[in-house]
Amino acid sequence: MSEKEAGEVQGGKARKATFAAGCFWGVEAAFREVDGVVSTSVGYTGGNTEDPTYEEVCTDRTGHAEAVEVVYDPDVVSYDELLDIFWSIHDPTTKNMQGPDVGSQYRSAIFYHDKEQEAAARAKKEMLQRSGLYRGEIVTEIVPASKFYRAEEYHQRYFEKHGLRECGLR
Repeated sequence: MSEKEAGEVQGGKARKATFAAGCFWGVEAAFREVDGVVSTSVGYTGGNTEDPTYEEVCTDRTGHAEAVEVVYDPDVVSYDELLDIFWSIHDPTTKNMQGPDVGSQYRSAIFYHDKEQEAAARAKKEMLQRSGLYRGEIVTEIVPASKFYRAEEYHQRYFEKHGLRECGLR
């Protein structure tokens, strides 16, 4: 994957997508492997505390989700393709938990940046719910993106730094 900054995408067409699907280490690793993803950052969003720390988010009192901000080149990978990855890497029917991680910070959520992303996310969620692929109701939140607070540096590209491949994502 290229390490180009968002402004270096051909014609300045970089777009941003933000997803929460459990522990942000595994979510980031999944998106970093995608052609057309220019950069990723793990962090916290959707809460009510200014500039939260990992320790604060882990108390389950800040309202933030562990999330991944994905900068991508829409000429190489579409938002719909990113949505497909999002749905495939976690169980969207478990509320406030993924695998062994429990708390609202591990919720399933799509934080949309414009009306097109919102429409695409809602359509995909509805299609998946009708498909019968999931036994339970999909509880993924689809909400407007809010301020994204980049997590501490030791969380960024955690798997790469530690030679890990996954953290229990299906």
